[in-house]
Amino acid sequence: MSTRLEEFWTTDPSDLLRVGDGFVLSAEETDSSPGFNGGKSLGATALADGASILSELQEKFFANSTTGDNRKVLLVLQAMDTAGKGGIVRHVVGAVDPQGIDYVAFKAPTKEEREHDFLWRIKKNVPRAGRIGVFDRSHYEDVLIGRVRSLAPPDEIERRYGAINQFEQQLVDDDTTVIKVMLHLGKDEQKSRLGERLERPDKHWKYNPGDVDERLLWDDYQEAYQIAIERTATPDAPWYVIPADKKWYARLAVQHLLIDAFNAMDLDWPTADFDVKAEKARLAAS
Repeated sequence: MSTRLEEFWTTDPSDLLRVGDGFVLSAEETDSSPGFNGGKSLGATALADGASILSELQEKFFANSTTGDNRKVLLVLQAMDTAGKGGIVRHVVGAVDPQGIDYVAFKAPTKEEREHDFLWRIKKNVPRAGRIGVFDRSHYEDVLIGRVRSLAPPDEIERRYGAINQFEQQLVDDDTTVIKVMLHLGKDEQKSRLGERLERPDKHWKYNPGDVDERLLWDDYQEAYQIAIERTATPDAPWYVIPADKKWYARLAVQHLLIDAFNAMDLDWPTADFDVKAEKARLAAS
């Protein structure tokens, strides 16, 4: 973690939020702000400070790709409806140069996509060198809603956990840092957010009656998340479960996961592949 940010945290959020042995989703709080040394107001200050740090790191990351660096970052965002994935994209990822972002929002598969293996459309959208790939929903939908809504036979759902692990290991082996985030929202908080969308005409466009249908299956989804996280949290592609009732904290936590990922790369500006002194002289004489 950057020394400029240490004053805001009592513990590095990457350590606090990473899923470990014995993980139980139902035991995880949704309204806490683990490791952060303050409230919403200080969180806004920290987010702004972190945005400048993340932007500089992302620019170095992208710059290195122009000289052959093959590294990439993949941020996977999974959550129940209204948990704040869009806010993460706008307020965290949106703080960096958009040319360095490969963003994909996965919807229900098309007819063509259903004719292929569930990972077919995912593999087509993995990030390129020097980019932060963002999956707004992802291949995990195929073991979450796929399980809850019985969209595939049980043996196929079981196969998919192994296929996901193999796929993500292939990404890691190809120099991709995989950051998998579950925004852990409370049931009461979701009800409040859905209610706000109904009360405000400027939020009606965000409301989907189908969200209530999925809400009625809340416990089934929590079980599906528990199983998916247990089966696919690996040392090279860990899961991070982030309390999401406080939007400001969730955004701050994801920002720091990205900052920590870049710091681990020990980035520097690429060395010029030309004679700088000679070019200065040519420019002066031009």
